[in-house]
Amino acid sequence: MSTFMAKSSEVERKWYVLDAAGKPLGKTAVEAANILRGKHRPEFTPHVDCGEFVIIVNCEKAVLTGKKLDQKYYRRHSGYIGGLKEVQYRTLMKTRPELAMKLAVKGMLPKNSIGEKSLTRLKLYRGSEHKNAAQKPIVL
Repeated sequence: MSTFMAKSSEVERKWYVLDAAGKPLGKTAVEAANILRGKHRPEFTPHVDCGEFVIIVNCEKAVLTGKKLDQKYYRRHSGYIGGLKEVQYRTLMKTRPELAMKLAVKGMLPKNSIGEKSLTRLKLYRGSEHKNAAQKPIVL
């Protein structure tokens, strides 16, 4: 018997909804990253993109445990001298909670073309409503 290898053209992708309300940011990101990667499927193949679509709702209600709201920073650099920009996570969770969730999920995906492609299947929403009802997503 030969080993089964999935083909990305034959993968049937489903849609899943994750509710982040009251859950730690990292725990929600782990669930999303595993589904985006396809690790929950029995036919998972590491070198093939066999993941599914993930919708995360209530991003602003995700919880950061410990002192992370005050001690953790989102940093980016423009490339110019003195171009470092820092935003405290307390501010980031108030203004752009979708970005905080996206960064957490992105850090858990592989740093290659499969990871980049997987991240395009992630849909993030601040409130409990989403625009993807036509896809009939499965609630987790």
